[in-house]
Amino acid sequence: KDTRVPVNMDAAPITIKLSYKGKSATLTDIPRRISSRDLLAMARSSFPLGDVDGTLFKLLFKGKIIAQDDAAVTTTNANTNANNDDPQPAFPEGITIPNGGAKVILMATSSQRVQTLNSLRSDPTLRGFDDPTPTTSTAAATRPPHNYWGPLHTAQNPTHKFRTLAECPIASFGTRPGSSTPHAFEARRLLERMVLDPGIVAILTSRKLFVNTLGEMDPIDDRVMLKTQHGGGKCLLGYNTNRGLRIDVKLRTEDLRGFRPYEELIGTLIHELSHNWVGEHDVLFWTNYGQMRVEYLWRHGCLMKMMGGGGRGEGGRWTADLAGVLDMILPDGGKSVKGVVSYDETEIMNHICRSVIAELAREMAQHGIPVQVVAPAIVRFGKELMEETRKKKEVDFELGGGHRLGGLTLDSSSEQLQQQQRPLTAREKALEAAERRAREAEEKKKQSRE
Repeated sequence: KDTRVPVNMDAAPITIKLSYKGKSATLTDIPRRISSRDLLAMARSSFPLGDVDGTLFKLLFKGKIIAQDDAAVTTTNANTNANNDDPQPAFPEGITIPNGGAKVILMATSSQRVQTLNSLRSDPTLRGFDDPTPTTSTAAATRPPHNYWGPLHTAQNPTHKFRTLAECPIASFGTRPGSSTPHAFEARRLLERMVLDPGIVAILTSRKLFVNTLGEMDPIDDRVMLKTQHGGGKCLLGYNTNRGLRIDVKLRTEDLRGFRPYEELIGTLIHELSHNWVGEHDVLFWTNYGQMRVEYLWRHGCLMKMMGGGGRGEGGRWTADLAGVLDMILPDGGKSVKGVVSYDETEIMNHICRSVIAELAREMAQHGIPVQVVAPAIVRFGKELMEETRKKKEVDFELGGGHRLGGLTLDSSSEQLQQQQRPLTAREKALEAAERRAREAEEKKKQSRE
């Protein structure tokens, strides 16, 4: 039997039972018309919490807010403001109160904590109840437009590509969504930017590479820690699993507050791609890696000579500028670049080769290998690549393409005709040599074991 009776505004005083963290207080002979402001003041005096000025109070009755401090008021609860000039009743007309009294829950929160929570960014993986956006579009809405590198570089090669991308879940390395580390969505944007980089697309296409997964390395991965210790304390920036089945790159800085420089990430990615052929850091590996670096820079250099804006990406900047490699392509580091680059192909290639050799000298020194043993192969590859590009430009014009140096790829029929008419390219020769040497090294290992 329901013992509750409707109470009108002229009824006798009521009893209010306050509860806060297991403690209780009973207020008797309380006017039925008591305002939210007065009830809140009585609750404060019933539960002294020390620093009252720095604590925000909220009173709930039957799951609804009946009084709260100004800082906790929202637009949807404006009528419950306890400090309004026109105070509202704590128990409006129509609310029934049990005969035993009104059970009111008191909540107290530090004002500083409220400000901290309000300043945190929302988690894009969560959707509010009043958000009409379908959940299936949440990830798509946060994905960047695929035109960072310009309208001509919005997709990978359909065959030679990275099949899937795998960002590292934030929870896997012990942070919270409100921390300062970039969200997993931002890591995925960066991975997408890397696989659509024109230089990376050129490498995968020319060398007919297919990588199943490009992933973000977990910065607190046990395997990373183990390899770091065995490597004499050196920081591990990436690893290649099963020769291209999966490549992981360490995107985040050591303090997890941001991402590493883009040019450093691309250098690590190309380094790991070179491990598809050679596992050890020997002369063959550094030769192959250096040639891939030349090819990467040359692609961006060619795009700078391309007419029609094909070499410009986000914000109208050169793709080489977006990739952070202008200083490795142009002798002046791009300081005087205006419109079409004034340097000719030979000047650009010579500077690229010098930049790559200098870079190799620093990295190879850690392995005790002098750069002089690979420098001739790097320079020779650069000349062959430049000649190959020149011939391709001539074929483009002959077939009616009319594209300038570094222009669009030929269509399938034109490409087949060109394949029949030309000898092996510099990249194909380098690829064949790398594969041949890898086979010879494998055979020598087998013979030594026998």
